[in-house]
Amino acid sequence: MTLRVMGVDPGLTRCGLAVVDVEPNRRATLVAVGVVGTPADHSLDRRLLMIAESVDAWLDLHTPAVLAVERVFSQLNVSTVMGTAQASGVVIAAAARRGIPVALHTPTEVKAAVTGNGQSDKAAVTKMVTKILRLTTAPTPADAADALALAITHAWRTGSSASVRTQGGTGQTAAQRLWADAEAKARRRR
Repeated sequence: MTLRVMGVDPGLTRCGLAVVDVEPNRRATLVAVGVVGTPADHSLDRRLLMIAESVDAWLDLHTPAVLAVERVFSQLNVSTVMGTAQASGVVIAAAARRGIPVALHTPTEVKAAVTGNGQSDKAAVTKMVTKILRLTTAPTPADAADALALAITHAWRTGSSASVRTQGGTGQTAAQRLWADAEAKARRRR
C-alpha cells in the first residue's frame, strides 16, 4: 500500500513543505513541493499565522497519513533555534488538530537515510532526492529538498521498504546501518 507522507523543514523565514507517495518497494513519487516564506519585517504572530495557514491548506489538500518534521537541534544562534522551534510547534499543532501522527527526525538521520552518510552536505542530499524521485531538475531552495528528504526518510524508516534486499546478513542495507548508528548517537546526546 502506498504511504503518503508530508515532510516539513521548519523555519520562520523559509518553511519547506513536501508531499511524497512511497510504495512498499521504496519507490517514491513527488506529489507536491514548495516553500512558505515570511518577511522578517512582519511581527512574529503574523509570520507564524502565515506558516499555519499554509500548512493547514497543504494538509487539507494532500491529506497525508503522517507528517515528518525536522527535529529542532541546538545551534549557536539562539534566535534561529527559537524561530525554528516556534514554526515546528505551529506545524505539529496543525497535524494534531486533524489526528495526523507526527514523527520527528534529526538532520543526521535524514542525511544517513537518503545518502547513506549522516555527515552529507545539502548538495548531496539534494542530488539524492532528485535521483530518488526521478526529477529532471533539483528542487530549490534547499528547504524544499530538505522537506522532500524528511518525507522519504520517514516512509523508508517505517517499513515501506520491507522488500529491499539487505547486505551483510544484518537485515539492514548499508544506508540503514549508517542511519541506525546516527540515531544511536543522537539518543546519546539527549
